[in-house]
Amino acid sequence: MKRKKIWLGLSLCVMLVAAGCGNNNNAANTSAAASQGSTEQSTDAKTYKIAVSQYVEHPSLDATYDGIIAALKDAGIVEGKNLTVDFENAQADAANNLSVAQKIASEDNDLTIGIATPSAQALVQAVKNDTPVLFAAVTDPLDAKVVTNLEHPGGNVSGASDTNPEAIIRLMDFIAAQFPNVKKLGLIINEGEPNAVTMADKAKAALDKHGIELVKAPVANTSEVKQAAESLVGRVDALYITLDNSVVSGVDSIIQVANKNKLPFFSSDRDTVERGAFATVGFKYFDHGYQVGQMAVEVLKNGKKIGDLPVTVQQKLDVILNLKAAAAQGIEVTDAMKKEVVDQTNDIIQ
Repeated sequence: MKRKKIWLGLSLCVMLVAAGCGNNNNAANTSAAASQGSTEQSTDAKTYKIAVSQYVEHPSLDATYDGIIAALKDAGIVEGKNLTVDFENAQADAANNLSVAQKIASEDNDLTIGIATPSAQALVQAVKNDTPVLFAAVTDPLDAKVVTNLEHPGGNVSGASDTNPEAIIRLMDFIAAQFPNVKKLGLIINEGEPNAVTMADKAKAALDKHGIELVKAPVANTSEVKQAAESLVGRVDALYITLDNSVVSGVDSIIQVANKNKLPFFSSDRDTVERGAFATVGFKYFDHGYQVGQMAVEVLKNGKKIGDLPVTVQQKLDVILNLKAAAAQGIEVTDAMKKEVVDQTNDIIQ
Protein backbone atom coordinates (compact mmCIF):
# COMPACT_ATOMS: atom_id res chain seq x y z
CA MET A 1 0.00 0.00 0.00
CA LYS A 2 2.75 2.38 0.93
CA ARG A 3 4.40 1.93 -2.52
CA LYS A 4 1.04 2.60 -4.27
CA LYS A 5 0.61 5.84 -2.33
CA ILE A 6 4.07 6.99 -3.29
CA TRP A 7 3.45 6.30 -6.98
CA LEU A 8 0.07 8.06 -6.79
CA GLY A 9 1.71 11.09 -5.26
CA LEU A 10 4.41 11.15 -7.91
CA SER A 11 1.82 10.85 -10.66
CA LEU A 12 -0.09 13.85 -9.33
CA CYS A 13 3.14 15.87 -9.14
CA VAL A 14 4.00 15.03 -12.72
CA MET A 15 0.54 16.05 -13.89
CA LEU A 16 0.75 19.39 -12.06
CA VAL A 17 4.22 20.18 -13.36
CA ALA A 18 3.22 19.20 -16.89
CA ALA A 19 0.21 21.50 -16.74
CA GLY A 20 2.19 24.50 -15.44
CA CYS A 21 5.53 24.16 -17.29
CA GLY A 22 5.01 21.65 -20.06
CA ASN A 23 7.65 22.99 -22.47
CA ASN A 24 10.39 23.27 -19.87
CA ASN A 25 9.66 19.76 -18.58
CA ASN A 26 9.87 18.29 -22.07
CA ALA A 27 13.20 20.00 -22.67
CA ALA A 28 14.56 18.69 -19.41
CA ASN A 29 13.40 15.16 -20.20
CA THR A 30 14.98 15.36 -23.65
CA SER A 31 18.26 16.54 -22.14
CA ALA A 32 18.21 13.76 -19.55
CA ALA A 33 17.47 11.14 -22.18
CA ALA A 34 20.30 12.41 -24.38
CA SER A 35 22.66 12.33 -21.43
CA GLN A 36 21.61 8.79 -20.58
CA GLY A 37 22.03 7.70 -24.20
CA SER A 38 25.50 9.24 -24.34
CA THR A 39 26.51 7.33 -21.22
CA GLU A 40 25.19 4.07 -22.59
CA GLN A 41 27.11 4.55 -25.85
CA SER A 42 30.43 5.36 -24.16
CA THR A 43 31.31 1.66 -24.12
CA ASP A 44 30.38 -0.69 -26.96
CA ALA A 45 28.06 -3.52 -25.86
CA LYS A 46 29.99 -6.04 -27.96
CA THR A 47 33.16 -7.63 -26.60
CA TYR A 48 36.44 -7.82 -28.50
CA LYS A 49 39.71 -9.71 -28.26
CA ILE A 50 42.89 -8.54 -29.96
CA ALA A 51 46.53 -9.66 -29.84
CA VAL A 52 49.52 -7.33 -30.21
CA SER A 53 53.08 -8.37 -31.06
CA GLN A 54 55.69 -5.65 -30.39
CA TYR A 55 59.24 -6.37 -31.46
CA VAL A 56 61.05 -4.53 -28.68
CA GLU A 57 60.44 -2.02 -25.93
CA HIS A 58 61.53 1.53 -26.72
CA PRO A 59 59.79 4.95 -26.57
CA SER A 60 58.59 5.14 -30.19
CA LEU A 61 57.05 1.66 -30.26
CA ASP A 62 55.62 2.09 -26.76
CA ALA A 63 54.00 5.36 -27.83
CA THR A 64 52.60 3.62 -30.92
CA TYR A 65 50.91 1.02 -28.73
CA ASP A 66 49.52 3.72 -26.42
CA GLY A 67 48.06 5.55 -29.41
CA ILE A 68 46.34 2.39 -30.67
CA ILE A 69 44.72 1.73 -27.29
CA ALA A 70 43.65 5.39 -27.01
CA ALA A 71 41.91 5.34 -30.40
CA LEU A 72 40.04 2.17 -29.46
CA LYS A 73 39.00 3.69 -26.13
CA ASP A 74 37.72 6.86 -27.81
CA ALA A 75 35.53 4.62 -29.98
CA GLY A 76 34.07 2.86 -26.94
CA ILE A 77 36.33 -0.20 -27.10
CA VAL A 78 37.87 -0.12 -23.64
CA GLU A 79 40.44 -2.51 -22.21
CA GLY A 80 39.15 -4.16 -19.04
CA LYS A 81 35.52 -3.52 -19.99
CA ASN A 82 34.72 -4.85 -23.44
CA LEU A 83 38.26 -5.35 -24.76
CA THR A 84 40.78 -8.06 -23.95
CA VAL A 85 44.35 -7.44 -25.14
CA ASP A 86 47.01 -10.14 -25.38
CA PHE A 87 50.20 -8.04 -25.50
CA GLU A 88 53.44 -9.83 -26.37
CA ASN A 89 56.97 -8.34 -26.53
CA ALA A 90 59.62 -10.27 -28.48
CA GLN A 91 62.49 -8.38 -26.76
CA ALA A 92 64.26 -7.96 -30.13
CA ASP A 93 64.86 -11.70 -30.33
CA ALA A 94 64.16 -13.33 -33.71
CA ALA A 95 63.25 -16.71 -32.21
CA ASN A 96 60.92 -15.10 -29.67
CA ASN A 97 59.37 -13.04 -32.44
CA LEU A 98 58.44 -16.17 -34.43
CA SER A 99 57.12 -17.93 -31.31
CA VAL A 100 54.96 -14.95 -30.44
CA ALA A 101 53.50 -14.86 -33.96
CA GLN A 102 52.76 -18.58 -33.91
CA LYS A 103 51.11 -18.31 -30.48
CA ILE A 104 48.90 -15.45 -31.66
CA ALA A 105 48.01 -17.34 -34.85
CA SER A 106 46.80 -20.31 -32.80
CA GLU A 107 44.40 -18.16 -30.79
CA ASP A 108 40.91 -16.92 -31.58
CA ASN A 109 41.27 -13.15 -32.00
CA ASP A 110 39.10 -10.53 -33.66
CA LEU A 111 42.20 -8.62 -34.78
CA THR A 112 46.00 -8.90 -34.55
CA ILE A 113 48.53 -6.06 -34.64
CA GLY A 114 52.26 -6.17 -35.38
CA ILE A 115 54.29 -3.20 -34.14
CA ALA A 116 57.63 -2.83 -36.02
CA THR A 117 58.69 -4.54 -39.24
CA PRO A 118 59.91 -7.91 -37.83
CA SER A 119 56.72 -8.39 -35.81
CA ALA A 120 54.52 -7.47 -38.75
CA GLN A 121 56.41 -9.85 -41.06
CA ALA A 122 56.10 -12.73 -38.59
CA LEU A 123 52.38 -12.17 -38.07
CA VAL A 124 51.66 -11.96 -41.80
CA GLN A 125 53.45 -15.28 -42.28
CA ALA A 126 51.82 -17.00 -39.30
CA VAL A 127 48.20 -15.81 -39.50
CA LYS A 128 46.92 -17.75 -42.49
CA ASN A 129 43.19 -17.60 -41.74
CA ASP A 130 40.91 -14.61 -42.24
CA THR A 131 41.87 -12.92 -38.94
CA PRO A 132 42.72 -9.28 -39.77
CA VAL A 133 46.38 -8.27 -39.37
CA LEU A 134 47.20 -4.59 -38.86
CA PHE A 135 50.77 -3.31 -38.86
CA ALA A 136 52.32 -0.20 -37.36
CA ALA A 137 55.84 1.28 -37.32
CA VAL A 138 56.76 -0.46 -40.57
CA THR A 139 59.11 1.65 -42.68
CA ASP A 140 58.57 0.09 -46.12
CA PRO A 141 55.58 -2.31 -46.25
CA LEU A 142 56.32 -3.26 -49.87
CA ASP A 143 59.99 -4.05 -49.34
CA ALA A 144 59.11 -5.92 -46.14
CA LYS A 145 56.57 -7.92 -48.18
CA VAL A 146 53.75 -7.45 -45.70
CA VAL A 147 51.58 -6.11 -48.56
CA THR A 148 51.96 -6.03 -52.33
CA ASN A 149 49.85 -2.93 -52.97
CA LEU A 150 49.56 0.19 -50.82
CA GLU A 151 46.27 1.51 -52.19
CA HIS A 152 44.48 -1.85 -52.34
CA PRO A 153 46.29 -4.29 -50.01
CA GLY A 154 43.64 -7.01 -50.33
CA GLY A 155 43.61 -10.15 -48.22
CA ASN A 156 43.68 -9.80 -44.44
CA VAL A 157 46.49 -7.23 -44.03
CA SER A 158 46.81 -3.44 -43.94
CA GLY A 159 48.27 -0.78 -41.68
CA ALA A 160 50.39 2.36 -41.53
CA SER A 161 53.99 3.11 -42.44
CA ASP A 162 55.91 5.18 -39.94
CA THR A 163 58.03 6.96 -42.50
CA ASN A 164 57.53 9.33 -45.34
CA PRO A 165 60.51 9.45 -47.73
CA GLU A 166 60.12 13.22 -47.72
CA ALA A 167 61.08 13.29 -44.03
CA ILE A 168 64.49 11.71 -44.74
CA ILE A 169 65.19 14.08 -47.62
CA ARG A 170 64.18 17.13 -45.56
CA LEU A 171 66.42 16.07 -42.65
CA MET A 172 69.43 15.57 -44.92
CA ASP A 173 68.72 18.95 -46.56
CA PHE A 174 68.52 20.53 -43.09
CA ILE A 175 71.91 19.07 -42.12
CA ALA A 176 73.50 20.27 -45.37
CA ALA A 177 72.07 23.78 -45.08
CA GLN A 178 72.53 24.40 -41.36
CA PHE A 179 75.77 22.47 -40.73
CA PRO A 180 78.16 23.37 -43.59
CA ASN A 181 81.07 21.83 -41.64
CA VAL A 182 79.48 18.37 -41.76
CA LYS A 183 81.26 16.51 -44.57
CA LYS A 184 80.89 13.02 -43.12
CA LEU A 185 77.75 11.77 -41.35
CA GLY A 186 78.13 8.67 -39.18
CA LEU A 187 75.32 6.10 -39.19
CA ILE A 188 74.99 3.36 -36.55
CA ILE A 189 72.96 0.63 -38.25
CA ASN A 190 71.82 -2.96 -37.93
CA GLU A 191 71.78 -4.02 -41.58
CA GLY A 192 69.80 -7.10 -40.60
CA GLU A 193 66.74 -4.85 -40.29
CA PRO A 194 65.28 -4.18 -43.77
CA ASN A 195 63.62 -0.96 -42.58
CA ALA A 196 66.98 0.46 -41.49
CA VAL A 197 68.62 -0.43 -44.82
CA THR A 198 65.79 1.18 -46.81
CA MET A 199 66.08 4.43 -44.87
CA ALA A 200 69.87 4.42 -45.04
CA ASP A 201 69.72 4.11 -48.83
CA LYS A 202 67.34 7.06 -49.05
CA ALA A 203 69.55 9.13 -46.74
CA LYS A 204 72.66 8.32 -48.80
CA ALA A 205 70.95 9.35 -52.03
CA ALA A 206 69.94 12.67 -50.47
CA LEU A 207 73.41 13.28 -48.97
CA ASP A 208 75.16 12.48 -52.26
CA LYS A 209 73.47 15.53 -53.79
CA HIS A 210 75.15 17.68 -51.14
CA GLY A 211 78.55 16.02 -51.38
CA ILE A 212 78.25 14.55 -47.85
CA GLU A 213 79.57 11.05 -47.19
CA LEU A 214 77.54 8.55 -45.17
CA VAL A 215 79.89 6.48 -42.98
CA LYS A 216 78.35 3.30 -41.54
CA ALA A 217 79.15 1.63 -38.23
CA PRO A 218 77.36 -1.77 -38.35
CA VAL A 219 75.93 -3.55 -35.30
CA ALA A 220 74.28 -6.93 -34.89
CA ASN A 221 72.37 -6.12 -31.71
CA THR A 222 71.75 -3.43 -29.11
CA SER A 223 74.75 -4.38 -26.96
CA GLU A 224 77.09 -3.25 -29.76
CA VAL A 225 75.59 0.22 -30.20
CA LYS A 226 77.88 2.13 -27.82
CA GLN A 227 81.04 0.63 -29.29
CA ALA A 228 79.84 1.45 -32.81
CA ALA A 229 79.14 5.06 -31.84
CA GLU A 230 82.57 5.38 -30.24
CA SER A 231 84.19 3.95 -33.37
CA LEU A 232 82.87 6.92 -35.34
CA VAL A 233 84.48 9.55 -33.09
CA GLY A 234 87.22 11.35 -35.01
CA ARG A 235 86.01 9.89 -38.31
CA VAL A 236 82.77 11.84 -38.78
CA ASP A 237 81.37 15.30 -38.10
CA ALA A 238 77.92 14.26 -36.83
CA LEU A 239 75.86 11.16 -35.96
CA TYR A 240 72.59 9.84 -37.40
CA ILE A 241 70.26 6.88 -36.85
CA THR A 242 67.26 5.57 -38.75
CA LEU A 243 64.14 3.85 -37.40
CA ASP A 244 66.36 0.93 -36.47
CA ASN A 245 64.88 -1.03 -33.56
CA SER A 246 68.17 -2.50 -32.35
CA VAL A 247 69.88 0.89 -32.46
CA VAL A 248 67.03 2.95 -31.01
CA SER A 249 66.90 0.56 -28.06
CA GLY A 250 70.47 1.59 -27.24
CA VAL A 251 70.11 5.27 -28.04
CA ASP A 252 71.11 6.49 -24.57
CA SER A 253 74.66 5.31 -25.20
CA ILE A 254 74.76 7.24 -28.50
CA ILE A 255 73.58 10.37 -26.70
CA GLN A 256 76.41 9.94 -24.18
CA VAL A 257 78.99 9.64 -26.96
CA ALA A 258 77.53 12.62 -28.84
CA ASN A 259 77.50 14.84 -25.76
CA LYS A 260 80.98 13.83 -24.59
CA ASN A 261 82.54 14.45 -28.01
CA LYS A 262 80.40 17.44 -29.05
CA LEU A 263 78.97 15.68 -32.08
CA PRO A 264 75.58 16.83 -33.40
CA PHE A 265 73.21 13.86 -33.23
CA PHE A 266 70.30 13.54 -35.68
CA SER A 267 67.58 10.89 -35.47
CA SER A 268 64.59 9.75 -37.50
CA ASP A 269 61.96 10.01 -34.77
CA ARG A 270 60.65 12.59 -32.36
CA ASP A 271 60.91 10.35 -29.29
CA THR A 272 64.68 10.09 -29.69
CA VAL A 273 64.92 13.87 -30.00
CA GLU A 274 62.91 14.24 -26.81
CA ARG A 275 65.36 11.84 -25.21
CA GLY A 276 68.48 13.75 -26.23
CA ALA A 277 69.16 13.80 -29.98
CA PHE A 278 69.31 17.30 -31.46
CA ALA A 279 66.96 17.22 -34.44
CA THR A 280 64.70 15.27 -36.75
CA VAL A 281 61.95 15.75 -39.28
CA GLY A 282 59.06 13.75 -37.99
CA PHE A 283 55.91 13.41 -35.93
CA LYS A 284 54.61 11.95 -32.67
CA TYR A 285 54.48 8.16 -32.58
CA PHE A 286 51.40 8.37 -30.38
CA ASP A 287 49.63 10.01 -33.34
CA HIS A 288 50.92 7.26 -35.63
CA GLY A 289 49.52 4.61 -33.28
CA TYR A 290 46.24 6.51 -32.99
CA GLN A 291 45.91 6.39 -36.76
CA VAL A 292 46.37 2.61 -36.70
CA GLY A 293 43.86 2.39 -33.85
CA GLN A 294 41.31 4.21 -35.98
CA MET A 295 41.85 1.59 -38.69
CA ALA A 296 41.20 -1.08 -36.06
CA VAL A 297 37.92 0.62 -35.18
CA GLU A 298 36.89 0.57 -38.84
CA VAL A 299 37.38 -3.19 -38.87
CA LEU A 300 36.08 -4.13 -35.43
CA LYS A 301 33.17 -1.75 -35.04
CA ASN A 302 32.24 -0.61 -38.53
CA GLY A 303 32.65 -3.93 -40.32
CA LYS A 304 35.17 -2.76 -42.93
CA LYS A 305 37.28 -5.37 -44.70
CA ILE A 306 40.88 -4.76 -43.74
CA GLY A 307 42.12 -5.44 -47.26
CA ASP A 308 40.01 -2.51 -48.50
CA LEU A 309 41.79 -0.01 -46.21
CA PRO A 310 44.73 1.73 -47.95
CA VAL A 311 48.10 1.69 -46.24
CA THR A 312 48.72 5.16 -44.87
CA VAL A 313 51.83 7.28 -44.28
CA GLN A 314 52.42 10.29 -42.08
CA GLN A 315 51.67 13.54 -43.89
CA LYS A 316 52.11 16.10 -41.10
CA LEU A 317 55.88 16.54 -40.86
CA ASP A 318 57.90 19.20 -39.08
CA VAL A 319 61.46 19.93 -38.06
CA ILE A 320 61.85 19.15 -34.34
CA LEU A 321 64.70 20.62 -32.27
CA ASN A 322 65.92 19.91 -28.73
CA LEU A 323 67.66 22.99 -27.30
CA LYS A 324 69.09 21.18 -24.27
CA ALA A 325 70.63 18.58 -26.55
CA ALA A 326 72.06 21.40 -28.66
CA ALA A 327 73.83 22.86 -25.65
CA ALA A 328 75.17 19.44 -24.63
CA GLN A 329 76.49 18.78 -28.15
CA GLY A 330 78.05 22.21 -28.63
CA ILE A 331 75.53 23.36 -31.23
CA GLU A 332 74.70 27.04 -31.65
CA VAL A 333 70.99 27.11 -32.52
CA THR A 334 70.56 29.90 -35.04
CA ASP A 335 67.45 31.82 -36.06
CA ALA A 336 67.71 30.10 -39.44
CA MET A 337 67.39 26.71 -37.74
CA LYS A 338 64.38 27.81 -35.72
CA LYS A 339 62.76 29.26 -38.83
CA GLU A 340 62.63 25.73 -40.28
CA VAL A 341 60.23 24.72 -37.47
CA VAL A 342 56.59 25.36 -38.36
CA ASP A 343 55.03 24.62 -34.94
CA GLN A 344 57.58 26.32 -32.73
CA THR A 345 55.47 25.98 -29.61
CA ASN A 346 55.42 22.17 -29.71
CA ASP A 347 58.38 21.28 -31.91
CA ILE A 348 61.13 23.33 -30.27
CA ILE A 349 61.84 21.35 -27.12
CA GLN A 350 63.31 23.53 -24.37
